Amino acid sequence: MSLVEEPVNLLGFSGPELAALVAQWGGKPFRARQLQRWMHQRGVDVFDDMTDLARDFRQRLGENCQVAGPRPLSEHRSADGTRKWLFDVGRDNAVETVFIPEDDRGTLCISSQAGCTVACPFCSTGYQGFNRNLTTAEIIGQLWHARRVLQADASSARLGGEAAEPSRVISNVVMMGMGEPLLNYDQVLGALRLMLDDNAYGLSRRRVTVSTSGVVPMMDRLARDCPVALAVSLHAPNDALRDKLVPLNRKHPLSELLDACNRYLEHAPRDFITFEYIMLDGVNDSDENAKELIAISRRVRCKFNLIPFNPFPQSGLKRSSAARVRLFAQQLMDAGVVTTVRKTRGDDIAAACGQLAGEVQDRTRINERLPDRGTIILKQERV
Repeated sequence: MSLVEEPVNLLGFSGPELAALVAQWGGKPFRARQLQRWMHQRGVDVFDDMTDLARDFRQRLGENCQVAGPRPLSEHRSADGTRKWLFDVGRDNAVETVFIPEDDRGTLCISSQAGCTVACPFCSTGYQGFNRNLTTAEIIGQLWHARRVLQADASSARLGGEAAEPSRVISNVVMMGMGEPLLNYDQVLGALRLMLDDNAYGLSRRRVTVSTSGVVPMMDRLARDCPVALAVSLHAPNDALRDKLVPLNRKHPLSELLDACNRYLEHAPRDFITFEYIMLDGVNDSDENAKELIAISRRVRCKFNLIPFNPFPQSGLKRSSAARVRLFAQQLMDAGVVTTVRKTRGDDIAAACGQLAGEVQDRTRINERLPDRGTIILKQERV
């Protein structure tokens, strides 16, 4: 008795991979481009609905393939318009994806791993531990699903006589959800290439951002393979503090990281690196810390994005006061450093920066190995 093979999920296939598959069946490359546009641009997952494909080709696809994004378990909407989806990625693991509408753009924040191994104490994902990397289909599937939902909403609005809103369109994608993207390099690279492909999502390199905590070798590879906008989770201006806040710093310290940033700028679509900096009361928000950041800005063309901390119970950390954040930002700007303060969005549905947790069956036993991480840091910094 032979086992029936699982249909091949085409959602994560690149253009060349689709062309190779079609060629096996005697098809021309343009068939692959048609198929890619049906899946990604029109969001169609039923082959018989792909009406300009030949009937026998559709039949072959239906017998051997499928178009399947991760299954949505829930959707939450914030009072400010932010939307968060929880996606099932199997074996009792789920990841979160967030859409943030603004007047001039719509940004989708995508996850790359079920959990995270970096274990930053200010990030709730890190407290979930780590289970596995997501596949290209699971990564791009978050964009595929969100785009389908938003397009359906826009169609309903037009039928209801409402004016189209730019914020209903996904114009920007940021790899800032659950996980460290560059520790899942090959699968993330496949997803990035689909985001940029004119037959898929056709996004500009400037509008796709990868956020990393500082995986230096993979930063160099990304610069060569697919240079998109880069954001670096800095969060501390010196090695002693960054070792505590971003444990990966012990492997790739600041000097090594800053050198990698400068190498990346030789290929980047933007002429600066965005340094993300979470504002933690009494930990990294002093005047001296601001001076250290100014010194860093003299070494790398950059801008700073200051992020008010979004508290969660396990961390033991506190958000810097609004007055402290303003003063800190002003010190940077007075020194000529481009600085923004991130607006907190979606915190009423736990969709704000650092709050994404999903559901992860931890294989790392991180909470057994590193209990009370944030509380310990807070005590050390205030001694």
